[in-house]
Amino acid sequence: MTISQPVDPTRAGNHFFSNYPAYSFWNAEQLPDVQKVLASPPEVEKPLILYIHIPFCRQRCEFCFFKVYTGKSSSEVRFYLDALLAELEAAARAPYLAGRCPDYVYFGGGTPSYLSSDQLSELFGAIQTHMGWDGVKEVAFECEPGTVKEGKLQRLRDLGVTRLSLGVEHYDDEILEMAGRAHRQKEIYIAFEAARKAGFSQINIDLISGMVGETEQGWQDCIDRTLELNPDSITVYQMEVPHNTTIYRKMQEGSEELAPVADWETKRRWVDEAFRAFEHGGFKVGSAYTVYRGEQTRFLYRDSLWHGADMLGIGVSSFSHLGGVHVQNHPDLETYQQPALAGEAPHWRAYSMDSEERWRRLFLLQMKLGKINLGWFRSEFGVDPLLEYGPLLEQHCKAGWLEELSDTVQLTRAGLLRVDSLISEYIPARHQTSHVV
Repeated sequence: MTISQPVDPTRAGNHFFSNYPAYSFWNAEQLPDVQKVLASPPEVEKPLILYIHIPFCRQRCEFCFFKVYTGKSSSEVRFYLDALLAELEAAARAPYLAGRCPDYVYFGGGTPSYLSSDQLSELFGAIQTHMGWDGVKEVAFECEPGTVKEGKLQRLRDLGVTRLSLGVEHYDDEILEMAGRAHRQKEIYIAFEAARKAGFSQINIDLISGMVGETEQGWQDCIDRTLELNPDSITVYQMEVPHNTTIYRKMQEGSEELAPVADWETKRRWVDEAFRAFEHGGFKVGSAYTVYRGEQTRFLYRDSLWHGADMLGIGVSSFSHLGGVHVQNHPDLETYQQPALAGEAPHWRAYSMDSEERWRRLFLLQMKLGKINLGWFRSEFGVDPLLEYGPLLEQHCKAGWLEELSDTVQLTRAGLLRVDSLISEYIPARHQTSHVV
């Protein structure tokens, strides 16, 4: 009997679109442009996002491609925290940022909840001291379920966290183990119950469709358990196999322990099934990856970033976007910590965008929301995206991926589920890469 192969198998590489131009176009030669922005007067009317990167984890996941470290001693964690606080203090003194209180604060990782309650209090206190806190509208914080207990969660709530995101990914212990996750199902329920008790205004659950070992029944169980918990918002990603991951190395080695990753057609169908079930449960689809209960649980950090906010990234390998200039910090602890502790900007590479690249970046990012207001681009940038993308938009309309209205581009559900691959077709030839990064 002949076994048919999937039409669109999952191949190694980053397919998730996160920024434009791709990071491979950033370089050290453009770092002086970052200093010019930082030395310029502040754009006080522009929203400001503060991103804090905590790179430590209990163990590294098989599919993780972020800058994370495991097995670090308490003294090494302390040393990193000192460097991070020094970078924050120095950045807040720059003319472009001086006096600007962040509108949104996001703690990502790694595992921000890896830090102790006292270290978290110290970190939050430093932000309030150097940048202020009165104007903060949302504080998002990522947690690994096994790293939080009632005391730490209550501390986070008291410190001002409004959106707690639990990295559940799945509920099946066997799948969690194969993925290299440190937590198990029991810890998910303990953490969620404690988070509800702490009184967070929004609890988000992260899921991943198509993890190694996933089955039809297992994915349905994942959907059902999430609905039973009844969070305020849910994020669902589609499993990838980035090159710099453990799962990719095992695939290259032909490990017999590694089950195949679901093909893209299956993963999109699973996300569609999840979205339909969540919609039936009272959620609204907010982007290609998120559903939410109501306007009070929209992801404000994301919406602001995708509409042109400045972002200051603090920590190893962190990304910033300031005054139209991209910049990334050094990607390794040693090369990051040395300049940061000396009071110098730990910047590694940058990209200064021209006016065309600025509007194009936001057009591509807003595609992920599923709806683009063309009038906004005409008002903000004086450009009409239809003049640039008209033929391609028409082509995708005929394919059933989107609906082009008089002043709005609306993606269909089928288009939304494949938005990252669609975006790659809207990237100009000069900024195309072998795979989307």
